[in-house]
Amino acid sequence: MPKDAQGHDLTGATPQAAELYDAAIRAAGLAHGDVMGRLDQASALAPGFVMPLIAKGWFFALARDPMMAPRTVALVEAAAGMARNERESSHLAALDLAARGERAAAIGRLDRHVMTWPRDILAHQVALLFDLSQGRVRWMRDRAARALPQWPRDVPGHAALQSFHAFGLEECGDYARAEDESRGVAQAEPHSWFAHHTVSHVMEMMGRPEDGIGWMASREGYWATGEHPNRDHIWWHKALFHLDLGQTDAAVAIYDGPFLESEKPLAMSLTHASALLWRLDTLGVDVASRWQALLPRWDGHADGRWLAFADVHALMAELRCGREALAEQRLARMRETAAGADEAGVTYRAVGVPVAEGLAAFHRGDFGTAVEHLLPARFELWRIGGSAAQRDVFEWTLAEAAARAELKDVAVSLAHERLAMKPRSWINRRFLDNGSGV
Repeated sequence: MPKDAQGHDLTGATPQAAELYDAAIRAAGLAHGDVMGRLDQASALAPGFVMPLIAKGWFFALARDPMMAPRTVALVEAAAGMARNERESSHLAALDLAARGERAAAIGRLDRHVMTWPRDILAHQVALLFDLSQGRVRWMRDRAARALPQWPRDVPGHAALQSFHAFGLEECGDYARAEDESRGVAQAEPHSWFAHHTVSHVMEMMGRPEDGIGWMASREGYWATGEHPNRDHIWWHKALFHLDLGQTDAAVAIYDGPFLESEKPLAMSLTHASALLWRLDTLGVDVASRWQALLPRWDGHADGRWLAFADVHALMAELRCGREALAEQRLARMRETAAGADEAGVTYRAVGVPVAEGLAAFHRGDFGTAVEHLLPARFELWRIGGSAAQRDVFEWTLAEAAARAELKDVAVSLAHERLAMKPRSWINRRFLDNGSGV
């Protein structure tokens, strides 16, 4: 029976189909290359090969987009009727949970899975990205840490797992180790998106915008090509570096150019657009026409039920386009979801609805009410998922609202808190100046 590059049996595969599958999984671990095309080719060569279907199901599930959910369900149903070994059945059981929106349970199954099969790189990548969507950063670090000693460097996938570990280190605040490991991966695998991404995060969180811009510029040929489906996210990071330097024109130019050229019609890609435009808006930059262009792109990608992180970003576009009725309809659906006892209900109740209400209050100029919603919600923001850099748009809005509400004690406290992490940030100095001048 053919095996994958890490030594696992592949039910129903032919040698050529197994090679295509390995190429797809390697491309996924680098976030560089045509993953879905290779999986489709593998399935065409070996119709009884179950892992390409399971892998496709995982990648649709990882989109965390309601428009992708039916595709995940269909792939689960197809794979359920195919021959599988124990490892493949374990994958399918976890994928079935994810398809039903039970992401935390799916991660739990995968966490146990990689104890038995510690070299299953697909399971590691899926668990990492679902942990990110749950805000559970410790496990992003520790799951990879326990597998790395069992993974010789000459076994394919080692560099990818190292890059996952480095991102977990960064999200846990271990910036020096995260940068060191990521630079090592970037040297071994120059096209590794995860390595470039983690170094960008390190420099964002440490307040090193010049270093960040320099890092990206020096390696742009590795991360900004059409082979990188997630390059929009790194362009977004580069725009944030320019904002930290007060270079709003440069941030707008990135949005209008390479960011929009690489934006994907998926919820998580659209969140980057909303978050960047919202930041620019609070700085007084005229982005009204860009909001108008963005709003239709959100259609169908956030439904008030599937992912709170996406909903609050879709809400931004509705508010800034003056579509308050649409925003209120979204809030109503979010409140319905928040009333449930399931996993989504907990997240919408603890974070999604309070943040949405805070953004709505900010939009209508009721800055004191915005603070009332956002200040307590910040302690639960991790639940909404995304990285610390992505969630910062809500902290940014809170700091701005406190200054505009003339709540000097809150505004100055928040500004000093931000400056302690990023003392050279033009944005954070602006927050302090505005808050102190109340």
